Amino acid sequence: MLLIGNGTVLSLGKSNQVIPKGAVLIQDSLIKEIGSTEDLQARFPEAEFIDARGKLIMPGMINTHMHLYSTFARGMDAKSKAPKSFGDILEGLWWKLDKLLTMDDVYYSGLTPLIECIKTGTTTIVDHHASPMAITGSLATLAKAAKEIGVRAAFCYEVSDRDGEEIAQEGIQENVEFIAACQANPNPMVAGMFGLHASLTLSDQTLAACSKAAKSLGAGFHVHVAEGIEDLEDSLAKYGVRVVERLEKFDILGPKTLAIHCVHIDDNEIEILKNTQTQVAHNPESNMGNAVGVTPVLKMLSRGVKVGLGTDGYTCDMFESAKVGNVLHKHAAADPSVAWGEIPQMLYGNNPEIASGLFGGKFGELVEGAWADVIVVDYVPPTPLNSNNWTGHLLFGVSGRAVETTVINGRVRMLDRKLIDIDEVAIGERSRELAEGVWNRI
Repeated sequence: MLLIGNGTVLSLGKSNQVIPKGAVLIQDSLIKEIGSTEDLQARFPEAEFIDARGKLIMPGMINTHMHLYSTFARGMDAKSKAPKSFGDILEGLWWKLDKLLTMDDVYYSGLTPLIECIKTGTTTIVDHHASPMAITGSLATLAKAAKEIGVRAAFCYEVSDRDGEEIAQEGIQENVEFIAACQANPNPMVAGMFGLHASLTLSDQTLAACSKAAKSLGAGFHVHVAEGIEDLEDSLAKYGVRVVERLEKFDILGPKTLAIHCVHIDDNEIEILKNTQTQVAHNPESNMGNAVGVTPVLKMLSRGVKVGLGTDGYTCDMFESAKVGNVLHKHAAADPSVAWGEIPQMLYGNNPEIASGLFGGKFGELVEGAWADVIVVDYVPPTPLNSNNWTGHLLFGVSGRAVETTVINGRVRMLDRKLIDIDEVAIGERSRELAEGVWNRI
């Protein structure tokens, strides 16, 4: 048993408790009990004790849209041809980078951001991968990296026609084999989805093949939807329908599907997302950085669409994503009263529900029977913290690098800012070597 105590327990979830001098008792991979430190220590004196020293004890963060492979673009010189549009970013950066990734690159570009996840308190991610010249086995390679680092993760391969029919078919097969392997050997630390790039790089024939393959497995899709205006314009020009309408036609939507971005959608498409119970992942920092527009998050939430929060690979820090989401939607609406409730609902309410649908079990709450994904955050509130105002404390007082201790599935991965059983120096050195090789090839 493991007891994390002597801190302020912020349970979140339906119980929404704030327990001063509280503690969380963990048995194996699940939370057994929460309560006062004094009581739990008295009843379970044999439990290993982690002293939070008066700081916050809360559930780990969940990222519902990540690109681990994008790590190798960090710091790369892009000044020679500054992008003028989202299409330029895709063609000038991402579609050059992903083609050059070897399996070693895939592995190390996964290890390094997974370490950052632990350091910033992100305990679960939903990743979207692409490596067109190293497809077969890429998802198993990423799953191996996640297992070694100890982060809970779902993976998919990005099917696209942009590199030809043979590579598209290989991508389909990679999804099928990985999902089937996950189903054959269920593991609450790993899950599979069926990845699609976006409507603008997928023919009707490929979409139909993906729909058939996923349906045979009962799998949901992980797909970029109307991120840039180019996606919408392509769909209207080639098929006479908007992006969400086209995806609905091929049975891509549904309660197991994650539609990413949804920037350029209209009221009818929002209604389709609602009626099909399709889940959405919003990535505010990425949308701003790529200058693609503002997702109608407030409207979607008000109409009953389940919208979660991701980072699109921009960061591993979900506290950072929440801060950006808060100010983005205030700025876009020219209304300082909005986004106070919506962003916390996405991060602390909807993300756990999305994760639960993928992995099973209870996420995002310190309560008996939930997964033991727990973080200790170096934050001692300067004003009273209670069950009514905790969102303001996390928004203005906490960032990912304030995380001191990270426990995932009952396993301590970082204690007092020291990684456990992870050779960060060696991984970093090899990562930089491989990244420089990719840059030189570009």
